[in-house]
Amino acid sequence: MDVAGVRVLVTPMGALAVLAAVAAGVALGTCSGLVPGVHVNTLALLLAAAAPLAPGPPHLVGAALLAAGVTHSILDVVPMLALGVPDAALAVSALPGHRLVLGGRGREALRVSALGSATAVVVAVAFGVPATWLAVRAAPVVYAHLPVVLAVLVVVLVAREQSRRARFGAVLAVAASGTLGSVALPMQPDAVVPTGDVLSPLFAGLFGAPVLLAAFRGDGIPEQADARIAVPPREVVRPGVAGSLAGAAVAYVPGVSGAIAAVFALDLTGDDSGDRAFVAALSGVNTANTVFALFALFAIGDPHTGVLVAFERARLPRTLPVLVASVVLAAAVTAAMVPAVGDRYFRAVRAVDHRRLTAGVCLLLVVLAWLFGGGTGVGLLGAATAVGAIPPVFGARRVHLMGVLLVPIALGTA
Repeated sequence: MDVAGVRVLVTPMGALAVLAAVAAGVALGTCSGLVPGVHVNTLALLLAAAAPLAPGPPHLVGAALLAAGVTHSILDVVPMLALGVPDAALAVSALPGHRLVLGGRGREALRVSALGSATAVVVAVAFGVPATWLAVRAAPVVYAHLPVVLAVLVVVLVAREQSRRARFGAVLAVAASGTLGSVALPMQPDAVVPTGDVLSPLFAGLFGAPVLLAAFRGDGIPEQADARIAVPPREVVRPGVAGSLAGAAVAYVPGVSGAIAAVFALDLTGDDSGDRAFVAALSGVNTANTVFALFALFAIGDPHTGVLVAFERARLPRTLPVLVASVVLAAAVTAAMVPAVGDRYFRAVRAVDHRRLTAGVCLLLVVLAWLFGGGTGVGLLGAATAVGAIPPVFGARRVHLMGVLLVPIALGTA
């Protein structure tokens, strides 16, 4: 079979080679996904630097790279749930998954996330082609009015807050993160690694460090109850399906994050099953996005995820059948791994001093910021951490911090 000018042998040995590449990618993504504080974009930057040195045919290197990315994006829910648990007094402003952990339902949250990801694999495969067909025809209109689209998006997100104080905090978070992004994104930091980038320290500061600092002041992971999902399966599958379809928006509209898509997916479906619905929807968005974004790359030529940016930087061949099969297989395997791996991870974290562990993760964030941005990266990490602390102070959602991308894109400075 000749795909994009690259001959891919559809033989038993060729299939085994693809499976081996996927297995290598899953192993790599598992190692990185379970390391707290390592964002999937950080993995992508490392992969972009290492891809030219990897042995094997380029199309297999590409399969392994994408498999690693989707594995990381599914498994990183485990350290997120295990290490970002704040003091119980802050439960109201905690992330939905953390509220479940504080209530002793962390093992259930893992299974809700896994079911949301598994649902997304099925939905993305079924709707990948028709969603792409529609998106390609809608893309010129959306891109022509992108500033207006993003502005409306921000206004709706702010309006969804439940109190005047929270809405003020949301506006402040959008303005502060947007200003930070407008200043930081054009920078060319003196990085230690050749694929340096300002996004790694920005996202670590906005979404990682503030959560870890809140967890440092907490009491660690409480005793977790049984793993049974306490709601009927349809109340997990339905938001998982909605999130999966919303994953197409993340794949095609620049600046739209998984959390933003999950919020709108739940609004459109009228789902009110609380934290579990959000966890399922967000897992569905993130997993489906890996498939939809791949179709988007072939359809419109733009990489809209960090892993696909790494794929393009490494100049790997666009072998769509191999890449889609690799992503889907890796996603299915990883979704099945989440409960077993997560349960063991919870036990391991409960066995150590959570303050020392949290401090170690914060130190890791500083090291990564230095690797990818030098002194500038460390400074951006500090500034982003200060901005990332704004939403909880006002009881607003952290999703407004995506102004770091939405504002520069709308202004044309990204």
